[in-house]
Amino acid sequence: MPQTLSQLFALDSLLEPDEIEIRDTVRRFADDRLRPHVAQWFDEARIPVRELARELGSLGVLGMHLDGYGCAGMSATAYGLACLELEAVDSGIRSLVSVQGSLAMFSIHHWGSEEQKQEWLPGMAAGEKIGCFGLTEPDFGSNPAGMRTHARRDGDDWILDGTKMWITNGSVADVAVVWARTEDGIRGFVVPTDTPGFSTLEIKKKMSLRASVTAELVLDGVRLPASAMLPLAKGLRGPLTSLGEARFGIVFGAIGAARDCLETAIEYARVREVFDKPLAAYQLTQAKIADMALEVGKGHLLAYQLGRIKDRGEVTPEQISTGKLNNVREAIAVARECRTILGANGITLEYPVIRHANNLESVLTYEGTSEVHQLTIGNALTGEAAFR
Repeated sequence: MPQTLSQLFALDSLLEPDEIEIRDTVRRFADDRLRPHVAQWFDEARIPVRELARELGSLGVLGMHLDGYGCAGMSATAYGLACLELEAVDSGIRSLVSVQGSLAMFSIHHWGSEEQKQEWLPGMAAGEKIGCFGLTEPDFGSNPAGMRTHARRDGDDWILDGTKMWITNGSVADVAVVWARTEDGIRGFVVPTDTPGFSTLEIKKKMSLRASVTAELVLDGVRLPASAMLPLAKGLRGPLTSLGEARFGIVFGAIGAARDCLETAIEYARVREVFDKPLAAYQLTQAKIADMALEVGKGHLLAYQLGRIKDRGEVTPEQISTGKLNNVREAIAVARECRTILGANGITLEYPVIRHANNLESVLTYEGTSEVHQLTIGNALTGEAAFR
């Protein structure tokens, strides 16, 4: 009887019983509710965000690693496992959860006032309210310090002007956490999306993350009360801390996509006959599978280790960069190699491999490009900052 990847690496022996239960619960939801539809969503470039948000809220995964305000207060490792199972279906689903919980909700939870938390977090945890995170701009992705969006005082109010780009959930969100330059440095603002002057434009014709809503945010004289500013966030530390939370989910999520590709390729190779015997019986195929299994297994071990460090409150940005760089880079390599095992069938949406490969092209560069993470790790090891 063939072994599974989990058996080969004895992965369950590294998890607590409650973590396995959470993982299996999310996996069942993913298999029952998401897998039957995700290829069609990808093909049609649409996703029922509000419907899924409510279901994900009922499942308890929105902001599940946060405490209070309707959030589940689970461990970082449990949250990572949920991200892994969701991205094993599609990166767009994990992105929905990451942006909601690790970017928008985390920013309000970590940097917001009690009034802001009470107003937004319970509804967001339930999936009744959808959030987005406005940091990236058309000309400033890897260098957020150069952002042009600005906020100026007008009496007791703030006036926001600027543009944000590549914003997941942007055109369906009820609230946007927007980062802007002020006379007092970079500050964050909680912006209800029905505020006059706030508009969005959904980005179409994507070849990646098609089962995800991506938009441009336009702020044209958006007037907000003083209470809209996140009081505890000042400078780039605010948005970068939130990005670290999202990157952590990607460390787990990307390896979920790789696992799904590998499992698909193994199953296909076992039933596909070439020259009168299964494709899996050929040495070259087994060599590919063995090499990929090593990388996917090591990716799991790295993610689990980072989860344990984070649960102790000891994880550092360069450690998360290490996980994001390695696991996404290996995941996209695995997806491409699995495609070769499936041959021409690998380019159709009948199988998930090309969909994962396309999605991972986005995951490779968002939440920090590979080059940014290489420089972060290089800085940590040499003591020399080489970003400029």
